[in-house]
Amino acid sequence: MSGSADTQQARAPAGRPDDVKAVPVRHPGRWVSGAIVVLVGAIVVNSVATNPRFGWGTVGHYLFSSRILDGLRVTLELTVIAMAIGIVLGVALAVMRLSPNPLVKGASSFYIWFFRGTPVLVQLLFWSFIAALYPRLSFGIPFGGPELWHGSANAVITPFVAAILGLGLNEGAYMAEIVRAGIVSVDEGQTEAAQALGMTRLRTMRRIVLPQAMRVIIPPTGNETISMLKTSSLVSVIAYPELLYSAQLIYDVNYRQIPLLVVVSIWYLVLTTILSIGQYYVERRFGRGTARELPPTPLQRLRRNLAIRHAAVEPPAASEERR
Repeated sequence: MSGSADTQQARAPAGRPDDVKAVPVRHPGRWVSGAIVVLVGAIVVNSVATNPRFGWGTVGHYLFSSRILDGLRVTLELTVIAMAIGIVLGVALAVMRLSPNPLVKGASSFYIWFFRGTPVLVQLLFWSFIAALYPRLSFGIPFGGPELWHGSANAVITPFVAAILGLGLNEGAYMAEIVRAGIVSVDEGQTEAAQALGMTRLRTMRRIVLPQAMRVIIPPTGNETISMLKTSSLVSVIAYPELLYSAQLIYDVNYRQIPLLVVVSIWYLVLTTILSIGQYYVERRFGRGTARELPPTPLQRLRRNLAIRHAAVEPPAASEERR
């Protein structure tokens, strides 16, 4: 039978032998839609590949440039540090949000409301201009007490610190809602059983609730990490040389804007792909026990297919000798 048609098995009427007849079922719409997709893809690829204005030679020249790689390193540093601050702060805010203490709960709610309600770009600009409000920063006992430390705001809040504060504090508000949703998804009977065993609230949260909530927390956290990777490009507005700003400094000199933006896009796509693969395996790790059998990974499917092909081509004599 032709491989272009699916087959459907039709059972014989009652009273007849169990003979099975294969009835071909054709889907011309699938072939037409597939042909349209292939045609559009070929047009796009041909347009991109043959258009000399993309400057693919310039793209190849700057793809591994030291200035681009330095900006890439800074982007990774901002992403990792900001996400670490956001996760720690988010867990603390989520626990505070679920606290029976109205003052603690209100403080957490206000923080989430404020940082989610203002754009992250505004927050980055605010931290970069903080010296206009507080030219001198100090640390000590409040309300007239002695100062333990003081210094200039411009010396303390550098562009790197401003970027970390703007990204990390904003991310903490979003992570708080993600963690809270994960905690709420755990059955209350788990907490009641832990309290019956004499476990404290903090110990119950750390040993019972959070491990079970991770399978709900991990997927949106992975999405937030990928989003943070791209949001870090906003740091260019405060002249901190991450990936995008490094490319801007280059094309401000050679006026090759499109090729440099293509370089930046390629690196963002590479990093996003790596993070997506990592998210997939982390989700599998914390998803164990929720299903009887997890679907095989691409590597497991490849190994299984290779084993099947090897068994199919192995001569019978070799298999008899092994026995």
